[in-house]
Amino acid sequence: MKLKELMQAIPVYTGEASEAIEINKIAQDSRKVQPGTLFICIDGEIVDGHQFADRAVQLGAVAIIAEKKLDVSVPVLYVRDSKRAMAMLADYFYGSPTQALKLVGITGTNGKTTVSHLVEQIVRENGEQTGLIGTMYRKIGDEILETKNTTPDSLTLQETFRDMLLSGVSTAVMEVSSHALVQGRVYGSDYDVAVFMNLSQDHLDYHHTMEEYAYAKSLLFAQLGNSYNMSNPKIAVLNADDKENVRMQTATAAHVITFGIKEPADFSASNIQITSHGSTFDLKTPVGDFSLKIKMIGNFSVYNVLAAIATSFALRIPVINAIATVESIPGVKGRFELVNAGQEFPVIVDYSHTPDSLLNVLQTIDEFAEKRVFVVVGCGGDRDKGKRPQMAKIAVDYATNPIFTSDNPRSEDPHAIIEDMIQGVPGSDSYVVQENRRDAIRYAVNMAEAGDVILIAGKGHEDYQVIGDEVIDFDDRVEARIAIEKKLGLA
Repeated sequence: MKLKELMQAIPVYTGEASEAIEINKIAQDSRKVQPGTLFICIDGEIVDGHQFADRAVQLGAVAIIAEKKLDVSVPVLYVRDSKRAMAMLADYFYGSPTQALKLVGITGTNGKTTVSHLVEQIVRENGEQTGLIGTMYRKIGDEILETKNTTPDSLTLQETFRDMLLSGVSTAVMEVSSHALVQGRVYGSDYDVAVFMNLSQDHLDYHHTMEEYAYAKSLLFAQLGNSYNMSNPKIAVLNADDKENVRMQTATAAHVITFGIKEPADFSASNIQITSHGSTFDLKTPVGDFSLKIKMIGNFSVYNVLAAIATSFALRIPVINAIATVESIPGVKGRFELVNAGQEFPVIVDYSHTPDSLLNVLQTIDEFAEKRVFVVVGCGGDRDKGKRPQMAKIAVDYATNPIFTSDNPRSEDPHAIIEDMIQGVPGSDSYVVQENRRDAIRYAVNMAEAGDVILIAGKGHEDYQVIGDEVIDFDDRVEARIAIEKKLGLA
């Protein structure tokens, strides 16, 4: 594409967009520059891309988008906001792919990953080719691609959507983080359905207040647009039981479908029964009532299933088809995942890394635990410090045997993080500290007996620990299995 044509996507800029320059690639990372690249300088939180402009030119960049004055040998086009410009350029360069896709965006503190996987599976079993973008990976059909953030930057996102279209994908489902919404990573993404799960404390190191955090989530619903198309209606799927549901409704002009357990909703669950093997409930929908038996455990799982079925309904998939899929799915990797190596007590690995998610999981375990409940729990470094004492208090209040440990300490001292946690449980003597996460898991396994339950919380599907600048291989599920096998004399 000619540079002059590409720059038609930007209404206001300064500099000369030459008709002669051919753009083969767009990059914001100088390490990805090839001959024929348009390099976009992003002034980020950690590094300023303007510092790498010379390097980009050396590697073959033929033009540069910038906010600050540069002295380089190729044309520089100056814009007020290079992140916003990148989204516009990416959308145009890759052919506005989301205008040809059905796009579902799911936001909320907890449940995004599970619901995205449930919806993707429902759509797939309804005969469509699907794409998925989220915390665990990007997925195009059956191809798995790595991801660094829950929601990638706008350039990676639009390229991924283009690749999905080329692979025959008709519906894409993605997790949308609050960071991504504030930072404009999803600018240019034409959502058909937006889903709100819930809001509880997380990321206050970034958003500072719950008010700012809620506002960030509401941006997804504002971005559904302000027009109505009978053949392709925009729909907001909202959790009626969360008080921020009202904010999301106010933010959007789209049609609204609700789900819930406590408040009246379009999709609601009643007569919920929870066991250690699954959950049953009665489902009320706009097209009839049904009885469900799912393999997932807990009220939070019921909410996830309600959201998935309501979203599928918004995509015009028959409710009975959605029910058949969710009843067959055992769950999502790292979300209330059982580790069974022949032991007499359940060991559960879960991604619960917020106060609300930890509370939900421990309350669920309390419904079927026969004796003691062990919880291995830590808090991440360089993240919201305010939730550390809350996490500790929930662990002490809802587990008989809390074990405080490390969970991605990053640049912080693991001992200092645990001390922050302990501030939430003054005077308690029910917890133990095992700073090394491997030791903490082995301690819980060695202490547990028949009738007890172990929850290893915080990391879920993650297979690493971030300690300082190092990313170390570490998988809670693997470590639990090794510990169990050693206890049973199998290893």
